Amino acid sequence: MSDSSEEEVETMKFVFYRDRPEWKDVEPIPQYDGEDPVVSIAYSEEFVDVYNYLRAIMKMEEKSERALELTEDAVRLNPANYTVWQYRRVILKALNKDLKGELAYIERIIKGNMKNYQVWHHRKVLIEWLNDGSQELNFTKKILEEDEKNYHAWQHRQWAIKTFNLYENELEYIDSLLDTDIRNNSAWNQRYFIVNNTTGFTEDVLKREIAYSLNKIRIVTENESAWNYLRGLLLHDKAGLSKNGDVVTFCHDLYASGNRSPFLLALLVDMYDEQVSKEAGDCAVAMEKGVSLCKDLAEKYDTIRCTYWNYMATMIENKLKINEETPGTSAN
Repeated sequence: MSDSSEEEVETMKFVFYRDRPEWKDVEPIPQYDGEDPVVSIAYSEEFVDVYNYLRAIMKMEEKSERALELTEDAVRLNPANYTVWQYRRVILKALNKDLKGELAYIERIIKGNMKNYQVWHHRKVLIEWLNDGSQELNFTKKILEEDEKNYHAWQHRQWAIKTFNLYENELEYIDSLLDTDIRNNSAWNQRYFIVNNTTGFTEDVLKREIAYSLNKIRIVTENESAWNYLRGLLLHDKAGLSKNGDVVTFCHDLYASGNRSPFLLALLVDMYDEQVSKEAGDCAVAMEKGVSLCKDLAEKYDTIRCTYWNYMATMIENKLKINEETPGTSAN
């Protein structure tokens, strides 16, 4: 049976709270939209019934099994309602409910509302109450198998890893994701997160990660995610962009092979710009090459950002002029 069919059956079975004998003691509170609302929302009859009773229960501050059941109906009708989730948590606490059961419930809700902030927050609170993140890597893995770039799943995964020290084997998991989709920007971001929060970017780690990113770029040279990861690594290299021999050689060889990936050219531009700024090597040659690449990017390979590349060309030329006018002083 499809999800829509199940929802239809569930709706058909729904008994209005106003018709339930066990709710006769509660006076429903209608929603007040003002005396003359500009736009009235056409709520369904079921929605009006449920939320009228929810407002009444909340006003009474009732924390009971029937109130908990009511929040389930309210969630079903609007899973993004923060107030409902907050009140549900109040009831769970008051009744000392089995949180493992609540985890199973929220897992079902998340699977049907994977891009909903409130459902993920509810799960996070439950995990904090339980002080147990042992299920979270497997849970988020299942969500990511359906939507590999789901922001909420990644955010929750990073929170769980950091909170419960679940770093072990995460790099291997990331490798498997990149083997499946080398352009998975979320996986590249996760790799940076893991390295940054474990070993840090020591000299040995930098060497390893730079080699890793270069190998991935060899496979797909137009992969912006891998180039961005490489750039992030080079920010930790005290020598600078233009001093890492492995990267410099790789980029020049790739360019010499005829490759004109805009990401390659952009990195080369920054290398030449750095050489001119720091007066490293033959600045005039570096300026000429950098300006030439900016022109190629503006006119052929990255025309959507032509204004930026024309600006960069002018900046590099101006830096060289400053250097020549003030010998021994690096341009900033």
